[in-house]
Order: sequence, then structure tokens, then C-alpha cells
Amino acid sequence: MPGFTTHTGKIAVLNQDQVDTDRIIPARFLSRVSKAGYGELVFSDVRGTDFPLDQPEAAGASILVVGINFGCGSSREHAVWAIQQAGFACVVSRRDGDSPGYSDIFRGNAANCGLLLIELNPTDHAKLVAADSGADVTVSLPDQTVLINGESLSFEINEATKLALIAGLDLIGTTLQYDSQIADYEATKLAYAPPLEVA
Repeated sequence: MPGFTTHTGKIAVLNQDQVDTDRIIPARFLSRVSKAGYGELVFSDVRGTDFPLDQPEAAGASILVVGINFGCGSSREHAVWAIQQAGFACVVSRRDGDSPGYSDIFRGNAANCGLLLIELNPTDHAKLVAADSGADVTVSLPDQTVLINGESLSFEINEATKLALIAGLDLIGTTLQYDSQIADYEATKLAYAPPLEVA
């Protein structure tokens, strides 16, 4: 998958808390046999003229701004696929006290699929919300910054996740970096078979 370093794009503001995976991609679509075609289905049960992502200002946005605990609910990689296939390169949430920006399972799925998740403190997050959909933003993962209206907002990210996203590595790709060491280790070990029980 492609690596992520710096991305400039418009934001789409969906400033809602506790958006669960069933709202992102309804469960009835999970039986599809292809990994493709989810982008057009993202938020399909709540789309309409009043939905923030259907406003003209949000057209062509590639950075999604959300509230706290985005991606909660049931585990499904399909939610990440839908967001990516809808054209979003990263998601920016609000971390508020003990309330995380994302659910743990969604966070893991996003990292493994190459979707950058950013958490901002309430003050910095409010600056993105105030700029509103259509505002231009630049995200730098190496610098861990979000640039909006000339102001640089900092974010924290797990170092291993950051390096994997920059390199474009999922869990398998990360493991394969150590292919030669694994092969060397395996070559020194004898195959083990449990002893047969004699009646």
C-alpha cells in the first residue's frame, strides 16, 4: 500500500461523537465478496441534503474531521475501506480527557489498512471545526502536524504505527522486513514431532 508522508486537501467536517461502524458502513453490505465498491456506500443510511458530507463545501474533501470515539461498535475493516474508497486520506478526531478519538479496534484496522488517524486536543480540534468544510489543510506525518490557516497544530502518534504508515507497511509487510532473519532462525531448528504413545 502507498506510504503516507504529507497530504494537502480540503476538510469535510462531521463533528459528531460516538459514530459507530454500522453508521459508517451498514452491516447489510458486509456480505459482499469484493473488497471494492464501499466508498459509494459510506454513511449510506444517513446521507441526504442535511448530511454534512453532502454539502457542496464538502465535495472533493480528502480529510475527514470527526468527534470523539469515532469507529466504535462492532469490528469491521469494511468501515476503514469505505472511508478510504470515499477519497479520505486521513481522519482527524477530538481527544477529550478520558474519551479517546477512536475505538481501539477501529484504530488497529486503520493502521493495518494505511488510514492515518489523528487525535487533536479540544482547542486545536475546534479550530478545524470553525474553519468548516472546504478549508485547505496540510497534514505532515513525519512532523506530526496539521497546518490550518497558517497555524501548525501538533498531534501524537504511536511510533511503530507512524513508521509503518510512512513506509506503507501493513502487519504482513512489517513482518516480511525480517524475512531473512526468520529464515535463518528456522534453518537452525529441527522440525518437532510429538512422540507417539505406545499402547
